[in-house]
Amino acid sequence: MAVKWSGGHSCSVLCLNVSVDGLVASGAERGELALWDGGGSPVARLRLPQAEDVTSVVFSARRPSTLYTAHGETISALDVRSLQEPLQRFHVNEEEINCLSLNDTDSSLAAADDSGAIKVLDLESQKVSRSLRHSNICSSVAFRPQRPQSLVSCGLDMQVMLWNLQKARSLWTMNLQECELEEESLQSAGQFFNPPLAHSLSVASCGNVFACGAQDGKIRIFRVTSVRFERELDFQAHNLGVSQVLFLPETYWLLSGGNDGKVLLWDVSSNVGKQQKSPAKSLHKRKAQAAASSRKDGKLNKVASNEHPGVVPKLSIEHGEKVNWLSCAEIKGSRRVLVADQTSSVSVYPLPEP
Repeated sequence: MAVKWSGGHSCSVLCLNVSVDGLVASGAERGELALWDGGGSPVARLRLPQAEDVTSVVFSARRPSTLYTAHGETISALDVRSLQEPLQRFHVNEEEINCLSLNDTDSSLAAADDSGAIKVLDLESQKVSRSLRHSNICSSVAFRPQRPQSLVSCGLDMQVMLWNLQKARSLWTMNLQECELEEESLQSAGQFFNPPLAHSLSVASCGNVFACGAQDGKIRIFRVTSVRFERELDFQAHNLGVSQVLFLPETYWLLSGGNDGKVLLWDVSSNVGKQQKSPAKSLHKRKAQAAASSRKDGKLNKVASNEHPGVVPKLSIEHGEKVNWLSCAEIKGSRRVLVADQTSSVSVYPLPEP
């Protein structure tokens, strides 16, 4: 059973983040922002200007009293020790911001928005240092740990992109729909009813492995190799779209939340790196398998690329509400998953130890 944190919001909670000190921030519709202690008590509340939905919150790792919030097209920097008027406001995005990411040196803040733009702020000069772009809504952006100049992004254009801030163009781009159609070569394009609109990204602590959750219910795991990335693993995770993915710190354990109201925990450690040695040979083998596949009972046998039908969750939580955001916190010495959904409360579930 979930423990419910209530009293911080009157509207749907949209986003969560946890500071290194264990303080939890939650953002909700109509400009609502709340801070919580580890016991689930709201310690401060604020309504941001114009009452625009708070769509992303992120604490500084080096200055844990600083919280960056996205509301509408604006980024506000707040001091959580005195939650009042913003210390700074940045209005560099032209449309609503969907996701913020801060690099681990606290030098750059990336904001992905509905126009497809990713605006990267140099926090020292307080100016935009780089403007990156998707061709449709950019839903998620994430800096890679230990690599402050490198980030990944995904969007409703079904593109996953790898960027380096020293370059204006992406280093590597993968179109998820093209990959599906190419590798599931027995399925015609006309049958492709549920395109893999990409909703969420999370990078593992190693900085080289990242996960992407998409509208087709699949999770895709990628590994960065130099200036490109390759798919390591695909698996069907949810019956509906995957709204959130989150790697737990220092592990290859991955949380996912879906529009089907489930929260799942996956251990992908045994699969990470298996495809790394010869991706070209692996792809050739998969295409040969697809060509040799036969019809049974009038239905095509689908041979998926790196899809592992045997991947099963370590933990399955029937949350019951569409998941808006996931976060992880250590509370009273053990890990918990925090879940934001369509309600005004935050749900908290225990997690097994790695």
